[in-house]
Amino acid sequence: MITVIGSINMDIAIQTDIFPKQGETVLGNLFTTIPGGKGANQAVAAARLGSQVQMVGAVGKDSFGDELKSNLENENILADSVVRTSNSTGIANILLHDQDNRIIVVPGANFDVTKDLIDENMELIKKSGLIMLQLEIPVETIEYVLEICQQFEIPVLLNPAPAGNFKREWIEKVTFLTPNETECEVMFGADYETVLKQYPNKIIVTLGGDGAAYHNGSQIVRIAGYKTTAIDTTGAGDTFNGAFAHAITSGSSIDEAVYFANIAASLSVEKFGAQGGMPTLHEVNARLEEQK
Repeated sequence: MITVIGSINMDIAIQTDIFPKQGETVLGNLFTTIPGGKGANQAVAAARLGSQVQMVGAVGKDSFGDELKSNLENENILADSVVRTSNSTGIANILLHDQDNRIIVVPGANFDVTKDLIDENMELIKKSGLIMLQLEIPVETIEYVLEICQQFEIPVLLNPAPAGNFKREWIEKVTFLTPNETECEVMFGADYETVLKQYPNKIIVTLGGDGAAYHNGSQIVRIAGYKTTAIDTTGAGDTFNGAFAHAITSGSSIDEAVYFANIAASLSVEKFGAQGGMPTLHEVNARLEEQK
């Protein structure tokens, strides 16, 4: 069982051909709401591939909360530990203009993922084969979960986004750390190759279309990405993490898991939306067959 402890958001996307100046009102040409949040995204990615996934998180007592919890359940994710709180459901307001975006995130109920909620789900956490974390919930909650996992020897996959919330002292409590190239340099103040050599078989750096890299104890291993035509890269990193978690908990080596995750991520960018393009196991296996 994979347990994801993390954020659940509704992404609110607005597209406009005219970026408004201060005080100006303009007409937009697209409005859509899309289930998101890095925690929920990674839970969906792993569940679509066939993993048993349970989600620990929080949403508001509002219509977005209703929709997001139902979405998790429809993805065959156990959502009994997603609580409803008095805060509004977390949202990401995404303004799209001229192939660029500006995003405002309001965490809302995500900041109600507290130590108390972790305590309420302690037995569930102890029985997990892997804990997945991101950094869109309170830092003190992340620290508490890491302490618990270290105490009970529960493997942890931490996707350090946003990277500014990461603390270097966490590294020894994490089984796998999955920053992208930029995040890695922000977190460690060095190029990713230097960092990988310091943490063999622990840090996997994602490199977008170029795949991913890690150090196996002897050398840096680079696993190329699958070249495809991207429609929307939103959620590719979350797909990579969910797929890597699925593969690792299914008994794959790091090398096999990274290759599998690269393929899953390549499929995810071929459709619109973070969760919209996340592939099934059948789709990943079909593309793997193409590579033989």
